[in-house]
Amino acid sequence: MKTYTYTEKKDTRSGFGAGLAELGRTNPDVVALCADLIGSLKMNEFIKENPERFFQIGIAEANMMGIAAGLTIGGKIPFTGTFANFSTGRVYDQIRQSIAYSGKNVKICASHAGLTLGEDGATHQILEDIGMMKMLPGMTVINPCDFNQTKAATVAIAEHQGPVYLRFGRPSVPIFTPADQKFEIGKAIKFTEGTDVTIIATGHLVWEALEASKALNEQGISAEVINIHTIKPLDETAILESVSKTGCVVTAEEHNIIGGLGESVARVLATNTPAPQEFIGTNDTFGESGTPAQLMDKYGLNSAAIIEKAQAVIKRK
Repeated sequence: MKTYTYTEKKDTRSGFGAGLAELGRTNPDVVALCADLIGSLKMNEFIKENPERFFQIGIAEANMMGIAAGLTIGGKIPFTGTFANFSTGRVYDQIRQSIAYSGKNVKICASHAGLTLGEDGATHQILEDIGMMKMLPGMTVINPCDFNQTKAATVAIAEHQGPVYLRFGRPSVPIFTPADQKFEIGKAIKFTEGTDVTIIATGHLVWEALEASKALNEQGISAEVINIHTIKPLDETAILESVSKTGCVVTAEEHNIIGGLGESVARVLATNTPAPQEFIGTNDTFGESGTPAQLMDKYGLNSAAIIEKAQAVIKRK
C-alpha cells in the first residue's frame, strides 16, 4: 500500500496567494478584487507587484461581484477574494444574476470555508456553500486539499472559460501533493488502490482519509482513497470504476451532508450502480466557536470517524 507523509504544514489560503502572485507575473489579463480582507486572502504579493491590477472594494461584497462581472466584458479575468460566507451567502443574488446567468468569466475565490474557520463561530463557518454554488448552471466548483494543490488550482482556473468557485481554508494542514503538479479540472486523483471500500474525500478531509486508510490497512481492510478536488464537473467515471470494484463507499467533506459532495456521489451511484454509502460531514447543523481541531473532532470530521464509517459500510455489502 502506498503511504503519504509530509514535512510541512501550511494553510491552503496561502496556496491561493502564491498562485495569484504567479498569475500576476504570467497572465496580464488577471486582475484581483478584495472586500477588505487582503491579509486574510494572502493577496499582498500580487498587489505589491501589480498595484494597477488590484481593486480594493471595501466591505461591499455585492458590489465586488458586480464590478467583477463588468470587468470580464473588457476581457479581464477577475479573481474576487473574501471569506467563503461572504463569497456566497451574502452575494448569492449577484452571483446568480450577474455572473452565472450570463456565464461571466469570474473566479470567485473563497477563504475560511467550513468549520475550520474556528473561533469566529457559526456566523462565519459556512457549511452550505458547495451546495449553493454547484446548483448554479455552468458554475465550476473546486475544493483543493493542500497548499500545493490550491496553488495549482488557482493557476489552472485562469485558463478555464466561465465562472468558477474556488474554496479553501484558514488552518495549516499537511502538504502532501507534488509542488509541480498539473491541476486538471474535473479529473479525480486516486491516492491509494483498494479492494474493500472506496473513500472519496475533498478539501481538508483528504489527508484524514489517507490517515484512515493506513489504519484500516493495519486491520486488514483495503481502502481506496480518491481525492475529488472538483465537485462540479464531477469525475463520474473515477467514482463508478472504484465502487464497482470495492462495492461500497464513504464520502468525506467539511460541509453539510445535505447538498454536498456526498449527495453528488449518491446521485451518480443511484443512476448507475447503486451501492452502500456512508457520509462524513456535518448533519443539518450550524457550527460553533472552538479551535479547528476541537470542531473537527466534535462534528466527526476526522480519520477516526472515517474508519468507523468504513467498517460500517463494509458490513452493509
